[in-house]
Amino acid sequence: MGEPNWPFVGTEALAAGDVSRRTLRSRHTMVYRNVYLQNGRQLTAVTRAVAAWLWSGRQATAEGLSAAALHGSAWIDACRPAELIRTEAGDTGGIVIHRDTLWEDEVCVVAGIPVTTPARTAFDLGRRKGLFAAVIRLDALAHATELKPVDVELPAERHCGARGLVQLRRALDLMDGGAESPQETRTRLLLVNSGLRKPRTQIVVCGEFGYPFARVDMGWEDCLVGVEFDGAQHWTDPAQRTRDIDRYAELAARGWRIVRVSSDLLRYRPGVVVARTYSALHEAGCGWLAECGLDARLLRGAVS
Repeated sequence: MGEPNWPFVGTEALAAGDVSRRTLRSRHTMVYRNVYLQNGRQLTAVTRAVAAWLWSGRQATAEGLSAAALHGSAWIDACRPAELIRTEAGDTGGIVIHRDTLWEDEVCVVAGIPVTTPARTAFDLGRRKGLFAAVIRLDALAHATELKPVDVELPAERHCGARGLVQLRRALDLMDGGAESPQETRTRLLLVNSGLRKPRTQIVVCGEFGYPFARVDMGWEDCLVGVEFDGAQHWTDPAQRTRDIDRYAELAARGWRIVRVSSDLLRYRPGVVVARTYSALHEAGCGWLAECGLDARLLRGAVS
């Protein structure tokens, strides 16, 4: 059956004597027809992709979110259907079949499974409706594979008649592999869409003797202004909280102004995030801020 955490084909396991019909039913869960996963093993976007490929008789190519998951992208909902490219008919629940045309160099092999390359995967995901969702997916893929916008130029040229190319180009302009979570991507997009310059991500800050002591989620080094998204652990984990206090004190001592963002602020009061960032840049004497065309009075009012 291979790896114990991996899906397997039921008839193959029976023929090999790895399971009996009784244990196949009682100790395993059927993911797709004739494809099983051991009870207690988590069904992830990766294992769902593998199970779908096995269901196809190993005659398909993983595409879209399944390809992204196999390339290492995080934050993909395991409840989303697997995605395959194959020519034969035979759709099934929980699997989306695409019949796209692939060039030979648009396919690679990951863990023994044919998968669309990172560039082709980005081409597919970046064209799907919803710019923010597309950028989040491209950020995750770039973070996992070091994908660059230039890598997607060739598939875009080859498939120049495909739908969604305008959004794809916009999404590639906004893509940044430094984002380590969807919330960081959303924070960055909020700032860019407000008119601010695109911040640099994952800025390493060194201490007195040249050793790095902090990494800022995003910001503008020329102004020493950073923006950080704080997940729940930053507020509920005492050890993390103590580390944050020390780190922010050291950053402040080195002239950095840090704007901290929570999920509630991002969701319910995004104007406050923009206003606080603007204020920090203004206080830092940021020379390019006037070029952004933001109304300082309006932004100050959004803080309250």
